[in-house]
Amino acid sequence: MNNWTSIIQDWLFPPTCILCGDAGDKGRDLCLACAQSLPYNLIACPQCGLPLQFETNTPCGNCLKHPPTFDRSIAIFRFEEPVRHLIHALKFHARYPCARLLGDMLADKLIKLEDKPDIIIPVPLHPKRYRERGYNQALELARIVSKRLDLPLDYQHCIRTHATQAQTELNALQRRRNMRKAFAIVKPMTYQHVAILDDVVTTGATVNELAKVLRKSGVKRIDVWACARA
Repeated sequence: MNNWTSIIQDWLFPPTCILCGDAGDKGRDLCLACAQSLPYNLIACPQCGLPLQFETNTPCGNCLKHPPTFDRSIAIFRFEEPVRHLIHALKFHARYPCARLLGDMLADKLIKLEDKPDIIIPVPLHPKRYRERGYNQALELARIVSKRLDLPLDYQHCIRTHATQAQTELNALQRRRNMRKAFAIVKPMTYQHVAILDDVVTTGATVNELAKVLRKSGVKRIDVWACARA
C-alpha cells in the first residue's frame, strides 16, 4: 500500500529539481546533474568536520590544540553554493522541501554508521525566536533523519535559556561568548550516546556549548551531525 501511495504521488506530483527545475532523480527534488555538482565534504577532520585538503584519521590542528567537547562530527557538504542557498531557503523562508531533501541526503550518509546513537537532539531555538520564525529548521531536518534511521528524536530534554544574538553577525570569538550558558537540561538524561543535529556548523560554538551541558548531565559520547560545515 505504501509503495502504491508513493507511485500515485510521484505520478500526480513528479519530483522536480528545486535548483534547476528539471525532473528529479530517484524520487527526490534534485536532478542527477545538480546532485553531482554539490560541494560534498569528502575530506574532513574526523572530530570537528572541518574541510581539509588531505585525508587523515587524526583530528585537525585546531582540535588538537583546543579539543571540542563532542567526540565526532559528520557534515555531508561544505557550506558553499548551492547548498548555502538550500539551507537559507529552509532557515529563513520556510522552504520545507529543502528540509526533506537535505535531511534525506544526510540520512544516506548516516544510515551506514555501525555505532548509532541512542537519541537525536536537534539544536533548540529560544521560544522567542521560535515564535518569530514559526519552526526550528534543525528539528525539521531531524524529523527526516530520525524516520530514516529509526532512531528516537528528543526536543524536550534540552532548552535554549536565552535569545542569543544571531551568530551570522559575529566573529569566532564573539560566537563563543554569545553562546555561553545558552542551553540547559530540564529533564534527567539517561542516554549514553547522543547525536546533536544542526543545519550548518560554522565555528562549532553552538554545538560545542550544547555538548557541554549534555556532558555534564552524564552523556558519555556525543556526535555532531550537520548538513554543511563552513
